[in-house]
Amino acid sequence: MDWITTADMIALGKVIFIDLVLAGDNAIVVGLAASRVAPHLRAKVIFWGIAGAVVLRILFAAVTAQLLAIVGLTFAGGVLLLYVCWKMFRELQHGMAEPPDLSSDAATSDGKDSAEHNAGFWPALMQIIIADVSMSLDNVLAVAGAAKGSTWILVVGLLVAIILMAVAATYIAKLLVKYPFIAWLGLLVILYVAVEMMWRGGHEIACAYVSKDVCSQGFVASLKVLLGR
Repeated sequence: MDWITTADMIALGKVIFIDLVLAGDNAIVVGLAASRVAPHLRAKVIFWGIAGAVVLRILFAAVTAQLLAIVGLTFAGGVLLLYVCWKMFRELQHGMAEPPDLSSDAATSDGKDSAEHNAGFWPALMQIIIADVSMSLDNVLAVAGAAKGSTWILVVGLLVAIILMAVAATYIAKLLVKYPFIAWLGLLVILYVAVEMMWRGGHEIACAYVSKDVCSQGFVASLKVLLGR
């Protein structure tokens, strides 16, 4: 395998590390959403939620160069994720209890309960997809920077992320069902990611209107210059 250089291995290591960090955020979103639906729908929500993340990452990876050139895209992704946080907060605030186990005979005796929980599948999936748009964007941009233009490293990074999300999301969903209060911790993690993306994206926007010297001093310094004009 002479075609794999030391630089490639270092780049791959960086990509896997990024996946380990960022895939956890995706897994929390998927796990939170999956824990809110009926038990027999959780595997389906997790599968389609991860499938959506995979498709989005492939699409974003195909246009990475164009995405990197769009100023403010990271900020927009943070706002989108903040919307997901608000939706989840409202669900938790209203005390949405875990749906009853529909695997019993009582669940099949009346189609009313089944239809009611099937209706909850789409809202849960939409929450995941909306969050995936921002999180997958963040992941692809980070991985693309570490991969340094290597296609096979991007592909390996994508595969690793898929496996990590699948395993972690399933475990997190089960954990949240058993200990519902942990959902609030998960919400805080997602909120942190959203605010961090908005902060970083805001800095990128500010840097488009100030000098490089001011930009290098950080977002606060750049914002002060902008507001002082």
